[in-house]
Amino acid sequence: MTAHSPDLLEEPTLRRILGSPVLRSEDHALLTGAARYLDDVPCEGALHAVFVRSPIAHALVSSVDAGEARAMPGVVGVFTAEDLGRLRLPPVEDSPAVFARPLLAIGRVRFVGEPVAVVVAETRAQATDAADAVAVDYEPLPPVIDPEAALEPDAPVLFSDYGSNLAIRVDDVAEDDSALEGAEIIMRGRFVIQRVAPVPMEPNGALAIAGAAPGQPSVTLWASVQAPHDTQRVVAQVLGLDPARVRVRTAAVGGGFGGKIPTYPEHVVIAWLARQLGGAVRWSETRNENMVAMTHGRAQVQHVELGATRDGRVLGLRVFVIQDIGAYASEAATLPPLTGLMASGPYRIPRIDFHAVSVVTTTTPVGAYRGAGRPEATWLLERALDMLAAELGIDPAEIRRTNFIPREAFPYRTPTGASYDSGDPGRALDAALRLAGYPQLRQEQAARIGRGQTWQLGIGISSYVEVTGWGSEFASVEADDQGTFTVLTGTSPQGQGHETAWAQIVAGTLGVAFDAVTVRHSDTLLVPRGGGTMGSRSLQVGGSAVFRASVALLDKARRLAAHLLEASENDVRRFDGRIGVRGDPASSLSWGELAAAAGGPSSLPPGMETGLRAQADFEMEDSTYPFGAHVAVVEVDTETGKAKLVRHVAVDDCGRRLNPMLVEGQIHGGIAQGAAQALFESFVYDEMGNPLTSSLADYAMPSAAELPAFITAALETPTDRNPLGAKGIGEGGTIGAGPAVHNAVIDAVSHLGVRHIDMPVSPQRVWRAIRDAQRAAPGAPREGGGDGAAGPERFDRGNRHAHAERPVDRRGVPPKIR
Repeated sequence: MTAHSPDLLEEPTLRRILGSPVLRSEDHALLTGAARYLDDVPCEGALHAVFVRSPIAHALVSSVDAGEARAMPGVVGVFTAEDLGRLRLPPVEDSPAVFARPLLAIGRVRFVGEPVAVVVAETRAQATDAADAVAVDYEPLPPVIDPEAALEPDAPVLFSDYGSNLAIRVDDVAEDDSALEGAEIIMRGRFVIQRVAPVPMEPNGALAIAGAAPGQPSVTLWASVQAPHDTQRVVAQVLGLDPARVRVRTAAVGGGFGGKIPTYPEHVVIAWLARQLGGAVRWSETRNENMVAMTHGRAQVQHVELGATRDGRVLGLRVFVIQDIGAYASEAATLPPLTGLMASGPYRIPRIDFHAVSVVTTTTPVGAYRGAGRPEATWLLERALDMLAAELGIDPAEIRRTNFIPREAFPYRTPTGASYDSGDPGRALDAALRLAGYPQLRQEQAARIGRGQTWQLGIGISSYVEVTGWGSEFASVEADDQGTFTVLTGTSPQGQGHETAWAQIVAGTLGVAFDAVTVRHSDTLLVPRGGGTMGSRSLQVGGSAVFRASVALLDKARRLAAHLLEASENDVRRFDGRIGVRGDPASSLSWGELAAAAGGPSSLPPGMETGLRAQADFEMEDSTYPFGAHVAVVEVDTETGKAKLVRHVAVDDCGRRLNPMLVEGQIHGGIAQGAAQALFESFVYDEMGNPLTSSLADYAMPSAAELPAFITAALETPTDRNPLGAKGIGEGGTIGAGPAVHNAVIDAVSHLGVRHIDMPVSPQRVWRAIRDAQRAAPGAPREGGGDGAAGPERFDRGNRHAHAERPVDRRGVPPKIR
């Protein structure tokens, strides 16, 4: 933080702008249809590519016969892995190189949807027809869909040279063999955090244009991605080019949610084709392709043991996570470490023992999805606490209060190494319960149970902490002689509102009109470096860079004005869009006048470079840790199992709020995605690895009609880890909402003996859990249904999903994996 920024942040003008719900400047183009998405980018004469994808989950590729396809009208070529020189994506950090993904399948396919060949034709229709004519000879191999089954000694192995499906182990987050010592009661659970698809509005795609003239990039790649500079790096590395010779650009990006962080094999193939054919090639996914080719999310199996005293005080936690990463190592490798880092949540847990393995299966690769490892940590904690509370007869809110980290303990370091900056989880929960009318809800619930109503009420609570902000980010701000300003930023939005937010920062810092600021991004030729947009990092890293560059520009303008006005720099201030001498408005210069003067060396003070421009790189020294509490209210039909979310309350902290309207948008979208996973969404395969939910006719993504209005409230606990005092908010809604809704559905039927239901809590699953619990009740016929209690010191009551189903040793790791 520069010497001037504290004063700036206290000035009424800046406070007014930085805390105002300014309407999004991006929306006019989006609402009027003027926004240009990837498929709208004009490129006359571009060829069209269509990929030939495997219809089989696991098979050897004996041959690819493209003779008929090559002879079809308009076809320019058909290419296989051999034509591309058997190129692969770079290996994922910490994973064996054997798991690196090929651009096109090399001798074997490992999931339905893996590209085997690519057809290029003059039109998309011609390329599609020719792709259907490519004959691929497959020799089917046994698939393995379940990540636990993939660890069995006799499981089919995806990479025979490696000899195992266990790709990565995580043993260094927190290791404590004594985690459960002294516990008077131990809750044991096996939780499945199901696989989901990102389903962005705009599927994946690319347009590559080969450079024809000296000085041009070797290839310009338009792609719908979240991190253009990372895509530039990967494409250059795979194709053996200097990164400066690869230009990556995005048009408007229609949603990402983590699925557009990676550089996909298809992106590199399209760039290769453009260079090979010396022209332009474009590719756009169909929705069906997107559902099987874009990375999926979540996909964890969690074995959890929570040790506590009989008054509900948690003493220790032991977790073993099996992460399904799909067919190849990808960003999923980062998910278990994030789950481990956040395994303490907002609670004071003295001892934690966390271990994880990442496992390959014959399914679509798994990657980041809104929250990326942090929702999974909240889910395991919030379910375990609810189950512990039910066993001990303690109200779920009270057991959380008993274990919260108190406000005075911040900053706080957890046993997993997370360094919480600021927080007050008790205050967040109290506010959420008050807004929800918690006592009245519990009274209504008891009354419905007493009346034996079919529709029962469930109240779910979720308290969370997440980790946001990392790395560094670039920004520059430049004034021109018209008094307008151009911002360059390394962030790359997909609907978050960066153009609005960054303009607010510049306008507020410089004291100029909001409409005078233009923000440019997502072009590696224009912006020299950037980390992209993901992980709730943008405002605190990218916004701080914009703020720092704005302050540096103001300092330069003050120095220049002092020189031109022959005044002391200490007397020069900004006011009414001008820079001048304090107390003498007549002795001032407009920004346009200053920019014009800065264009010539003769007008500048000694040592000042020409141009009224400044740039900054801001690097996070440590992450921030926003927190919150959500309360979900559901109604469940105990005869059919149908659950309806009827109320949702969210109280979220994200530090200082730059634009409350943008924050609300992020929270609402996050709640919708969290609730959707709890209630509806799941990507499902059959036993042969065939996807059963590869269209929106089968994949149950809800619309706004399935969700209620949300009640939100803001908390602000500013951080000192960036000059704006901001924390991330892009994923908090998802992290808080999912477990709250999940808990609420189970709470609605807990009086019937149900202790746990894995997600999604569909009518069939809820109905089956109720029937299993009824059969397991004392005196009821048992017909192989429920499970009994495990003894006075350990319990695993409930339906068949509510307890660890395999022996777990003292480190929480199944013996055969050890």
